[in-house]
Order: sequence, then structure tokens, then C-alpha cells
Amino acid sequence: MKNLEDLKEQIRKALPELDVVIGWTDSFDPLHATPHFMRKEEDIDKLKVDALCVHNLATYLPGLKGKKVGIVVKGCDSRSVVELLQENLIKREDVTIFGFGCNGVVDQTKIRSIIGDVGNIEACELTDKEVTVTASGEVHKLALDEVLSDKCKTCRYPNAVLSDHFTGEEVATTATFEDGYKDLEEFEAKSTEEKFAYWLGEMDRCIRCYACRNACPMCVCRDHCVAQSRDPHWLSQEAHVRDKWMFQVIHAYHLTGRCTECGECQRACPVDIPILLFKKKFNKEIKEVFNYEAGLDPEATPPLLTFKNEEAKIKERDW
Repeated sequence: MKNLEDLKEQIRKALPELDVVIGWTDSFDPLHATPHFMRKEEDIDKLKVDALCVHNLATYLPGLKGKKVGIVVKGCDSRSVVELLQENLIKREDVTIFGFGCNGVVDQTKIRSIIGDVGNIEACELTDKEVTVTASGEVHKLALDEVLSDKCKTCRYPNAVLSDHFTGEEVATTATFEDGYKDLEEFEAKSTEEKFAYWLGEMDRCIRCYACRNACPMCVCRDHCVAQSRDPHWLSQEAHVRDKWMFQVIHAYHLTGRCTECGECQRACPVDIPILLFKKKFNKEIKEVFNYEAGLDPEATPPLLTFKNEEAKIKERDW
């Protein structure tokens, strides 16, 4: 990040009034970044912001309710903050938002598929166009565009949509809503039987670790999640695709009209199930029916949290 020192200075000025500021810092190896909780001035010096900073830090906000929290956000992360505000899961006066314009984050799955062994990363250097990874003594030069997350290539909101402090210049984008859903076209062209078979095949690989749920900033049921409820007992402990599929369907329905497509569910999946595709399908339907996108307006109410006797595009009486 070219303006990292400016961002640090903004945080330094605000920190005395806050309990904590959440950002990113170096992780267990040079190829990864990890969430960073800054409580003291010396913590600010460890802050990093680059294409390795993939975590959506808004996930932590509901758990810090009641505290004064600062958070560093990319465009997609800021949409999650907005959505949490809409649902009164956090209070605006308790959150200080440090936004910036994002040029995209890497997809670790793509890097892993190219270089293979990621268990012995010795170095990682980033430029605007290239990622150079040294692993097991071998140097790999990867075009940044080749390993960017797919969501970043069609991002419509690279800049924080809501912020108290914005660092650097805004990032320009020409992506349209349709651009962001082109990956759905191939899936939607399938027959109902083919779609069902596709998802059964994908869900059969699920190991029910619930990392997708835990990484999701909008999954706020916490200890009351239907997946682990014992009263009522909705899902068994069996590793049957029936239970895996049921959980993902419930998960997707809970996020309908609320998902900000940050992609954390898919990033966290240890077996690379394309879960975001599932969520995007629901979001596309919400856009078509209600002309609504999640996480853009703090004053808006998600359409499925409202009720109308007559919806403009739902002709129930004509059925």
C-alpha cells in the first residue's frame, strides 16, 4: 500500500479514543497475512496492507459489541460493516472505519495450484503486477492478475462505501452488475437435474468443519446455529451428503439479501467448494426481484426483513 504511513497516522490519532483497531499484519509465513488487533501505539508499526490481506475483519465486530472499535476495510469489507449497521448488530457511534481503495487480493488456492508445495515458503514479494514466491528453494514469479481472487476481477465496489477516514486515492472501476455474475451463466444453463447433481457432488466433499460459517461476517447466530442445535435437533452428526446439503441450503437462505459477497466462506473452505457461487445465485435473484444489493446504504432495510402485502415483481394473486 503506497499510503500505508498515512493510514498508520490516522490510526495513531484515533487510537486513544478506541479500545482496539483491527487491521492485518504478518502471519506464520511470508505468503499470508493475519488479523491484527492494535491496542497500543507500538502495535500500529506492525500494520500491513497489501494483496495478501484477504480476511474480512468485519467478522469480529459483533463479538466486540459495546466497545469502541476501529476497523480497516476494503470495499467488500465495508459493505459487511454497512450490513451489520443495517441490522443493528453494531452501533455506528462505536465503530470508526478506516477505508481505502483496494486493487484486489490474492487467491491462495490459485497460488497453491501453481507452485504446489506451500509448506515451506521462504519469501514473498509483491509489486503492482507480480507476486514472487520462494518455496523450498525455488523461485516462482506469478502474474498478479493470474492469482487475483475472481471476485476482485469484477469488483464494482473497490473503495470503502462508508468510512470515517479514507487513505489514498479512490480506485476506478468499470465493472457492472452483470460482469459480477457472468460466472453464473454456465451454471444457470444447466437443467435442474444437472444443477442438483453438481451441488450434491460438491457438498459430498464437505467435511462439516463449518469454517464457511465461522468466517462469514453475517453469520451471527453463534452458539444458536441450526447446524449444532440439540433442541431442536435439525442435523445429525452423520457425514451424509443429505445433512451437508441441508446445512448449506439453510446457510444460503439465512444470507439471502444480506450476503455482501466478500467470499470469506469460499476462502475459508479447506476443500475448495465453490460456495460463493451458491450465495451469488441468491443475490442475483434478490436484485432481480427487489432491485437491492446488500451493504450499500446504512439506512436501508434488507428486503427479506420487511413485509408488504403486494410486492411490485411478485404477482402472487396471479398464481
